[in-house]
Amino acid sequence: MSHAELVAASSFSFLRGASHAHELVAEAIALGCDGIGLADRNTVAGVVRAHSALMQARERHIEETGRPLAFRLAVGARLVFADGTPDVVAYPASRDGWGRLCRLLTKGNLRGTKGECRLALEDLLADTHDLLLILMPGAPEAGAPEDCAGPLRRLAERAPGALWLGATMHRRGADRRQR
Repeated sequence: MSHAELVAASSFSFLRGASHAHELVAEAIALGCDGIGLADRNTVAGVVRAHSALMQARERHIEETGRPLAFRLAVGARLVFADGTPDVVAYPASRDGWGRLCRLLTKGNLRGTKGECRLALEDLLADTHDLLLILMPGAPEAGAPEDCAGPLRRLAERAPGALWLGATMHRRGADRRQR
């Protein structure tokens, strides 16, 4: 079965992700996943560690099997907006897209206090070229689900062919076990 977790959060997503970026990559490989997408909240801080872990795993795999490791790592950021817009995961599709994402995060960091990134949907809409986007619906326990229709429409106009709607299985510790 093919599987790739596209919106994994590392320990750089404070109070949201617990594992280190290199541990996420190693565990995804050990589980036989085809890849993993690392998208921390308003940061790309785990990218270097995740990439280094993948390079080491590829070297070990070639030494052990003589074959290359078929595993993909996507790196980006989960953009959390101060204006109430549902989160958007952004993956750069090119070097230009990477620069665009880093400039966007820098802009948000300059607006906020230390450790705070203040972004608005308008910041992202200003230039979506070479960014692959996943709009993430809100959590149902927060009350009424966030309205995704408006942001979805606006993003689709600016990023045609580069936008997906994400789905999340919201679980709690008291959920009944599924078979």
